[in-house]
Amino acid sequence: MVTVSAADDLERARLAAEQVVDPEIPILTIADLGILRDLVVVGGRVVATITPTYSGCPALAQIEDDLRRALDHAGFDQIEVVMTQDPAWSSDWMTDEGREKLARFGIAPPSPVGEVSCPRCRAASPRELSHFGSTACKALMVCTSCGDPFDRFKEY
Repeated sequence: MVTVSAADDLERARLAAEQVVDPEIPILTIADLGILRDLVVVGGRVVATITPTYSGCPALAQIEDDLRRALDHAGFDQIEVVMTQDPAWSSDWMTDEGREKLARFGIAPPSPVGEVSCPRCRAASPRELSHFGSTACKALMVCTSCGDPFDRFKEY
């Protein structure tokens, strides 16, 4: 007989949840973004807490569905997803790996000091074309050095 501990259940839930990708930026997981705030497993029941990047995020329903599906696939049948906006999400919650993924993909990651550089040539003098890019959490920029247009993930 194999005994599964609460720690094993939590680790299995965490591994499953951390693989869920953001539907708007599928190179990032919800763990990379820092929106996966907490996971609790009690008696086989999983409660996952997420914080949206902003209250009007159109991807929330998809993220919740994908999270439920991942946890179900990991063997959990009692799943609750709690959305909280307290505290409000901050771009500071993004992982270093998430920031690196954005840059490799051609999106300028948020900077704690608000500095923006071109993800292609690394020049530090881009110009904002539009405060809203391909999604509301990004701005459309153009590099004044190489001329490349790119998105910048906004700081919050």
